[in-house]
Amino acid sequence: MGRTRREQPLTVHHLNQLLLVCSLVLLVAVAAVRISSRSGLPSLLVYLGIGVAMGQDGIGDVHFDSAELTQVIGYAALVVILAEGGLGTKWKEIKPGLPAASSLAIVGVSVSVGVTATAAHYLIGLEWRQALIIGAVVSSTDAAAVFSVLRKVPLPSRVTGILEAESGFNDAPVVILVVAFSTAGPVDHWYHLIGEIALELAIGAAIGLAVGFMGAYGLRHVALPASGLYPIAVMAIAVTAYAAGALAHGSGFLAVYLASMVLGNAKLPHWPATRGFADGLGWIAQIGMFVLLGLLVTPHEMGDDIWPALVIGLVLTMVARPLSVVVALLPFRMRWQEQALMSWAGLRGAVPIILATIPMVSGIEESRRIFNIVFVLVVVYTLVQGPTLPWLALKLGLSKSDSETADLGIESAPLERLRGHLLSVAIPDGSKMHGVEINELRLPAGAAVTLVVRGGESFVPLPTTVLRRGDELLVVATDPVRDAAERRLRAVGQGGKLADWLGTGGGR
Repeated sequence: MGRTRREQPLTVHHLNQLLLVCSLVLLVAVAAVRISSRSGLPSLLVYLGIGVAMGQDGIGDVHFDSAELTQVIGYAALVVILAEGGLGTKWKEIKPGLPAASSLAIVGVSVSVGVTATAAHYLIGLEWRQALIIGAVVSSTDAAAVFSVLRKVPLPSRVTGILEAESGFNDAPVVILVVAFSTAGPVDHWYHLIGEIALELAIGAAIGLAVGFMGAYGLRHVALPASGLYPIAVMAIAVTAYAAGALAHGSGFLAVYLASMVLGNAKLPHWPATRGFADGLGWIAQIGMFVLLGLLVTPHEMGDDIWPALVIGLVLTMVARPLSVVVALLPFRMRWQEQALMSWAGLRGAVPIILATIPMVSGIEESRRIFNIVFVLVVVYTLVQGPTLPWLALKLGLSKSDSETADLGIESAPLERLRGHLLSVAIPDGSKMHGVEINELRLPAGAAVTLVVRGGESFVPLPTTVLRRGDELLVVATDPVRDAAERRLRAVGQGGKLADWLGTGGGR
């Protein structure tokens, strides 16, 4: 019997067509990053637009309606995005604001869910279950949007640290709430939900920290045969943390973020290469996730949901988010300017849209309408909040000075047989190491600057050689003094030749 049209196998020609389409989409998406960076808009809007343009109401006429596949791929992409965000989070920046971020992720989410759900019920007329689902879905700030915008806005490190940590932490309780509200049957009592959230967060945190510390210890004590294996190993450890946390009925999202944060602050070998690899994977995950979400949207069905989305978004942005920030940060005595900025910087992105697929998969009544409302809300208010964030920071007096000291870029490669390390140090424009002589670095015994690369030429420095912006240094350090040498280099980069007197001696 001959094959029917539906039974035609996938051929090499079909594969070539698919690869051509995917490569063109990636090229357009990469080019769009420049547009988003100049405008201050999160790149998610560009990628969503590509997906919508490829969909059944666009020029591509691609019919895609699988909420299940979107949810699975979205979860996988979110794991990669959280891992990339955790690897780039500096512990010294978020440590002071960790209690505040945790309060925002738990107390703040609770207040936001209550206020938004009440507005959706009384102003829009949704049933309480649908209202609670929308309240929970939109109460999570998006890690990808926060990381992509805040790291380009010159904000104080305390504010940036709190917002980044919050975006990494608040996915976990929100996912639990959305799943609970989307389950068939009566919704659990509030105290049951609180107990479940606390237990899952505790399990996820414990597993994430354990996997992170064990992975960091292993990577620092086992020399891999090729430098390209380190980025793969780091990402594998991060994904392991998510899988272990989820299988243990804990929060896999919290586990992967904490494990990645531990790895990112562990001074691992070949770190710049690892960071670049994770950054590239994060971009691929964002592009794929947002394009897929754009494909899932049917624009001609969203006309009746625009007004409800605008109303709910207005309540969320102007009432729920500011109130949640004030209540959650009440014990921490933060300035009103910082609270105002954090209220406006609660960016939404792909996470709420992905979470909106959960009630669709569960078969909740009017789940398609919930998805449409969330989609419109995210697009409209991201257009408003993203570009205005730098302006608001400037008006509130929170825009960080351009002259603030830049941190050094230091890459470490282990010299296993020699029991030492080779540190590659790049001096950025804002570093106070500019103008410092080699002997003024006062590195610990067992560490020395062996080579300086300047203007494309390398030379062996003298003790009186003056360092300049843009120089690259090669520093050899023995195992016992490797950490002390790096601390000293960073201290001089922050405090210059007066680092000792400024209290940043770097552990000498």
